[in-house]
Amino acid sequence: MSPVLAGGLQLLALVVALGLVYRPLGDHMARVYSSPKHLRVEKWAYKVIGANPAAEMRWPAYLRGVLAFSAVSVLFLYLLQRVQGFLPGSLGFSSIDPDQAFNTAASFVANTNWQSYYGEQAMGHVVQTGGLAVQNFVSAAVGMAVAVALVRGFVRARTGELGNFWSDLVRGTVRILLPISVIGALVLVACGALQNFSGIHEVGQFMGGVQQWNGGAVASQEVIKELGTNGGGYFNANSAHPFENPSPFSNLFEIFLILVIPFSLTRTFGTMVGSGRQGYAILATMATIWLGFSALMMWTEFHHGGPAFDLAGGAMEGKETRFGIGGSSIFAVATTLTSTGAVNSFHSSYTGFGGGITLLGMQLGEIAPGGVGSGLYGMLIMAIIAVFIAGLMVGRTPEYLGKKIGTRQIKFAACYILITPALVLGFTAAAMALDTPGNSMTNTGAHGFSEILYAYTSGANNNGSAFAGLNADTQWFNSTLGIAMLLGRFLPMVFVLALAGSLAEQTPVPETAGTLRTEKPLFSGLLVGTIMIITGLTYFPALALGPLAEGLAS
Repeated sequence: MSPVLAGGLQLLALVVALGLVYRPLGDHMARVYSSPKHLRVEKWAYKVIGANPAAEMRWPAYLRGVLAFSAVSVLFLYLLQRVQGFLPGSLGFSSIDPDQAFNTAASFVANTNWQSYYGEQAMGHVVQTGGLAVQNFVSAAVGMAVAVALVRGFVRARTGELGNFWSDLVRGTVRILLPISVIGALVLVACGALQNFSGIHEVGQFMGGVQQWNGGAVASQEVIKELGTNGGGYFNANSAHPFENPSPFSNLFEIFLILVIPFSLTRTFGTMVGSGRQGYAILATMATIWLGFSALMMWTEFHHGGPAFDLAGGAMEGKETRFGIGGSSIFAVATTLTSTGAVNSFHSSYTGFGGGITLLGMQLGEIAPGGVGSGLYGMLIMAIIAVFIAGLMVGRTPEYLGKKIGTRQIKFAACYILITPALVLGFTAAAMALDTPGNSMTNTGAHGFSEILYAYTSGANNNGSAFAGLNADTQWFNSTLGIAMLLGRFLPMVFVLALAGSLAEQTPVPETAGTLRTEKPLFSGLLVGTIMIITGLTYFPALALGPLAEGLAS
């Protein structure tokens, strides 16, 4: 079987698997966030945190819950790393330095999971399982909660109430993420992924020295890092490491985990707003971009010119032979079009255009299908922008799902789409202008610029993958990337929840003959065009200095 055919069949199998679970999982999540009943374990959780799950919240109170919970999480994870040297199960590792502890705490709470350290050489069992793995669950649950609050803004009328953050947080964790993670971890263990709490042991000689490996609860953390679109990894090689991702089947299964909740949330959206066709329209937009990027990436990596590439059958540098170009390309697109950041190959080794595709995927806002929760609310923001543009073209007040998109709503949406580019381009410009950050670059020229641009794109968009070649374990990068991750995660949430509150206060307007049919393929096409144009106008100059220049020169 040719590598190209193998890659195409993997993509087809993935589409079929996602299609099979789309409706049942999407409907289940809609029931989870709509049910008035609470499980016993959920009631225990409410008592521990002192929350009343029946109390409805307006958007400022909902936002305070999000920010308070996240601030406490950052502080807890920071302190846990700072005292690691005194904890049992530390594997002899010392406490984490302040700047790296801040960066890691901000990263995992912001659902970014950027790592400027070698996981197997820095973090013990307690920090990995009691700190990082826990944040993999709750940071994903926070994203889903904010997305559901925005959906309620479309559903509700003449009230500013968006539900209860604490109830949404606990339900998302207990009823969605935990059950799937248990099943997924068993699958990965059956595939050969590591799952233990063993210490460091020698495994033989390597290049004149002793080679050592440490164990860990790898499979259980691997599954939630993919399912919750978190990223990171127990080992520095991430999902290219055989202890995390042992086989081609586990590779395809991990890609499935990355995509399954973000895609299925469109069904949840359609069910909650009472129109499955609206959910399908959003799904079609996401799927069009994802399939287009996947096909373009495989074409770029398989057919890039040059005698070395021809002999290898494509651009194999930086890719695992057990996954090949097809499995690596599909994984790279999935992880950068979501906010996952896990990698099974190294994006710095991709062709110039291939590296540009990974960058562009993040710069779209990671909305195709995007992160768990963040992909849905990001796409709905883009839908509001598309409706507004359509309204300008026909001279009609724009409406979406029965709610008018007026000055207030479009200001919130505009602020949302401007925050991340401002962070990415501002920090990149500062890093390139100063001498100290530039010393961390392994490469010069266009590729070196791409290293810096990729780092801040990954951080501000809460992705977490790295371009490789950049030494990010410095005070500059640990501090600035930590700030970019926190601002890139929580500032957009402010405008999402404010928008949700303004929509929930409205009285729905009846549909008329002049209403834009947002469930039709025409609107999905308009939405795809809006996304590509906004991103292109924003990032094209930066991309031209980096991956485009490198690709055209090769």
